Amino acid sequence: MIGYVVRRLLLMVPILLGLSILVFLFVRALPGGPAIALLGERATEESVEQIEEQLGLDQPVHVQYGRYLGNLLSGDLGTSVSTRQPVTSELARRFPATFELTIAALIFAIGLGIPLGYIAAKRYQGVLDNVSLVMSLIGVSIPVFFLALLLKYIFGVQLGWLPTIGRLGITVSLEHPTNFYVLDSVLTANWEALTDSLKHLVLPAIALGTIPLAIVARITRAATLDVLSEDYVRTARAKGLDPLVVDRRHVLRNAMLPVVTVVGLQTGLLLTGAVLTETVFAWPGLGTLILNAIRFRDYAVLQGGVLVFAVIFVLVNLIVDISYAFLNPRIRYR
Repeated sequence: MIGYVVRRLLLMVPILLGLSILVFLFVRALPGGPAIALLGERATEESVEQIEEQLGLDQPVHVQYGRYLGNLLSGDLGTSVSTRQPVTSELARRFPATFELTIAALIFAIGLGIPLGYIAAKRYQGVLDNVSLVMSLIGVSIPVFFLALLLKYIFGVQLGWLPTIGRLGITVSLEHPTNFYVLDSVLTANWEALTDSLKHLVLPAIALGTIPLAIVARITRAATLDVLSEDYVRTARAKGLDPLVVDRRHVLRNAMLPVVTVVGLQTGLLLTGAVLTETVFAWPGLGTLILNAIRFRDYAVLQGGVLVFAVIFVLVNLIVDISYAFLNPRIRYR
């Protein structure tokens, strides 16, 4: 197992290297550039050349990439053109918000999706099964930004139950030792801030987690139906085992393998989908940071943000692969 993990971690090196090359070339193929984005409509040819010379954009692409790769290996992701701050500090400041939102959306999707899919499979072709299929199709079909706006209008504007922007109310004070607001509220025993931060999480988490919820529910239903028809399940029931034991040991455990795979993939999609959700709810995370980087052609921030997403995606898939061995003891890695 340890050897497998080490090999997978080493495999990340060429993956991230290739991704850095693609992102580096892609962002420089976009129309315009940082100089034009900074100077605006009044940009002259001389001022643009001066800015590009300061940023090193007047040099050949391979020279620019070599300098970028050297800085990357030393842990320097560059400096933001728009804020003049190191990219690492910008990412570190914004990452907790996106991570907190992603975890909340995953809890929503998994906490409801797996039970709904399992119950629908147990009530196959019943009313609950048909309703779950219809709702899952609706959940997959609704765009994230439309659902986010709909939730804001209903629960924020019309009913006034939940806040619709930001991570914390302006009247609530909170110390930020980790910048994870929920964790900071617990560490500082600030229960007012904890309640308020959880309220701010509800609508964005629902909007972001609805599509994964529908997908997890459908995969869980399909996987459970497949396992229920297996011979070892019928044999266990014929031996007189308690139905709860059969469901827990034989049905759920084996049905979780494809579900875990889907959850791992959806985690990466949640990170990328957070761009739209964070924009609608004014959530100060990596999504809004990358959106602003695209708007201002901030190459360093854009490249750093994409690399962070790539590292997280690869690590999540590694965790998924390792979890297979715990769900199915027959799986072994060498």
